[in-house]
Amino acid sequence: MEFDNISISSGSIASTEDLPIRWDLYAPISGTNREFPVILFVHGFKGFKDWGAFPDACEDLARSGFGVVSFNLSLNGIGDNKKEFDRLDLFARQTFTQDLNDIQSIITALQKGEIKDTHTHLNTDFIGIVGHSRGGHVAVTAAAEFEAIQCLVTWSAVANYLDFWTDAMKSDWETKGVTDIVNTRTNQVMPLKKIVFDDAVENQERVIALHRVKELRIPSLFIHARLDESVPISNSEKLHIHSAAKDKVLKLIAKAGHTFGISHPFEEDDFPKPFKDLMDETIGWFREHLR
Repeated sequence: MEFDNISISSGSIASTEDLPIRWDLYAPISGTNREFPVILFVHGFKGFKDWGAFPDACEDLARSGFGVVSFNLSLNGIGDNKKEFDRLDLFARQTFTQDLNDIQSIITALQKGEIKDTHTHLNTDFIGIVGHSRGGHVAVTAAAEFEAIQCLVTWSAVANYLDFWTDAMKSDWETKGVTDIVNTRTNQVMPLKKIVFDDAVENQERVIALHRVKELRIPSLFIHARLDESVPISNSEKLHIHSAAKDKVLKLIAKAGHTFGISHPFEEDDFPKPFKDLMDETIGWFREHLR
C-alpha cells in the first residue's frame, strides 16, 4: 500500500558527548490507529542525511508504509549549516564506537517517544536499518548490537575498515597522529586522527562489520553496485557469506557506481535507473521482512 501523504518533522537529541544528533522523521499519514515499523537511515563517510537523493529516498520509504528516521552521526563534521562540513574538529575523531552510541541514542529516543510524529503511530519494537558505504558497515554492527533492530539492508557496504584503510594512512597515523582526506566534491582537506584507527583496532570484535555479521540472524539484504569504484563488490560478498542469517540475499545493481547514479546536489525529478532499482529492492525487502 502506498500513502499519498507523509509528514516530515525535524529535531535533535543529545549524544553521549552532549553533541547534537540532528534527525528528520518521515512518516506516512494514514488517518487510522495503524502502527508503522521504523527504519533508521545511516549515511556514509563524508556523507550526511541531506546528501543527494537521500531525503527523496526516505520519502519513498515513508510512502511505502514506514516511519523513517534519517540522522547525522554526531561526529560526521556537519554543524549548523546542514550541508557543509564546518566541524572538521569533530570529523577528525569520528569513531565507530561513537557511531554505535549515536544509534543507541536514536533508538532510545524513539522508544521513549522523544522522536515522534503527531500524525503517525510508530511501532518501535520493529526497527529496520539501512546504511550506505561506511553507513552500511555501521548498520551491520548496530543490527548485531541492538535487539530492537529486526531487519537489515546495506548499500555498497564496507566489510572491514581495518583492511580498507591504506598503508599510507596508517603510516601517517603512526608518524604524525593524523592523516588528511581530500573531499573531491568540496576540495576540503579533512583531517582524520589516529583515535579513529585505534578505536577500530582496540574494539574490532564490536565495531568491525565482518566480525559482527557472523552474529546476525535477522533478514539481511546486501546490495552492491557492479561498477563500484570506491568499495569493491567483494565487500558485500564477504558480508553475505559470513552472515549467520537464514534469510539473506546478495543483490548486484547493474551499470552503477558507488552512489548508484546519484550525486550532490540532486535536483532531478526522477531517480536514475540504478538508484530506482536500489530503492525497489530495499522497499521490497522491508515490506517482506519488517512487520
